[in-house]
Amino acid sequence: MRLVLPLAALVLLAAPAYAQTTPQAAASPSASSQAPAPTPHHRLSMGERFAKANTTNDGHLTLEQAKAGYPTVARHFTEIDAAKNGYVTEDDIRAWEKAERDRRHEAQQPATTPAKG
Repeated sequence: MRLVLPLAALVLLAAPAYAQTTPQAAASPSASSQAPAPTPHHRLSMGERFAKANTTNDGHLTLEQAKAGYPTVARHFTEIDAAKNGYVTEDDIRAWEKAERDRRHEAQQPATTPAKG
């Protein structure tokens, strides 16, 4: 009997403390009430961009299609369309990108002078 009274007092004292922590936990934003975490941005590959812009699915990207879905190609369309076909293909874009990389690489190289000998 001597233990019943202290245990009852302990329960009565612990109950308000428990009640205070529970609403705070519920009041804090939980994962289910928050907006979903942003997913990492997926960068489209050249092939994915080409396929998205090529609305006719014929493998040829016209200037109008490039303007609508592939702005980089639209800006450099005349350079990429070296054969002056009025359209570009994925191979044309790859060749132009390679030529641009090579050009930038050469521009970064210091000028070498022939050694005197």
